[in-house]
This record gives sequence, structure tokens and C-alpha cells, in this order.
Amino acid sequence: MRESYLNWDEYFMGISLLSAMRSKDPQTQVGACIVNQENRIVGIGYNGFPRGCSDEEFPWEREGNFLKTKYPYVVHAEQNAILNSMGSLKGCRLYVSLFPCHECAKYIIQSGIREIVFMSDKYAATESTCASKRMLDAAGVKYRQMKPIDVTVQVSSSKE
Repeated sequence: MRESYLNWDEYFMGISLLSAMRSKDPQTQVGACIVNQENRIVGIGYNGFPRGCSDEEFPWEREGNFLKTKYPYVVHAEQNAILNSMGSLKGCRLYVSLFPCHECAKYIIQSGIREIVFMSDKYAATESTCASKRMLDAAGVKYRQMKPIDVTVQVSSSKE
């Protein structure tokens, strides 16, 4: 029996990280994967502009006049995963590459997701993340950080 294979957390976080690679944001690429209690994927998303809003016409800037930055326009990975989901999210787990902001925390709580597995918490000291954790704690949504893993895929070939 093969011994070095991905566990469920590694597998779903890998899908989240792969989804992040679809983002066209030049600074921050975030991916999310929602999984039900049977370990079935029920939603995937990444950060980007809403359908019909051209990546060439809307700004990717982070600083300056609010309407000339990406912030009023970008849909976060968690929001896209929830919006793209199939069926009820009650009791599901969310795998996300970056800890959710306060706005995403509201969507997560309202959707019925019960656990968040995240990789990076680089904005832990911000007011947004503090508000997010306060709401998640109050709503009983668990969250835990997953450390980066070294995934080396080895494909074995068999001679037939």
C-alpha cells in the first residue's frame, strides 16, 4: 500500500491554492474550496471582478482614490465559493488560502459553514481580521491554521 499520499486537509487546501491561481489580481491571489461532511466539494472560488466586469477596464490598484482601487469591485474567493456552491452549506468546511476578512466572515456565518481551515493569517493584526474573529467566535464557527506543506507528487509508472 502506498504510504505518502495527501490527507483530506492537504487535498482540499491544494484545490484552494490551485483555484487561487485563476485570480488575475497582480498582488494577492486567494482561493477557496467548500467541502461538505462527506468530503465532497460543493463550492470553489477565487478573488476577481464580478461577471461582466472586464479585468482590463476595472482597476487593480491598492492605493489612491477609493473608486480607482480594486476594493469596491473585487469579489473575494470565499464569497465566490459561496455564490458558486451547490446545495446547502450547513455544517460544511471552508478551505481558504488567506484568513477571511470581516465581510467574508458575515457570508460564512450566514451560509452555515461551521469550520474554516486557512493557510495564511498575514493580516492578523488588522481591525478587519479582529472583527472577523470576533464574529466567528460569537457564532461558534471554528477556525484553524494549516501550515504549508511540501507536496511533491510522484507518479509511479508500471510496465504492462
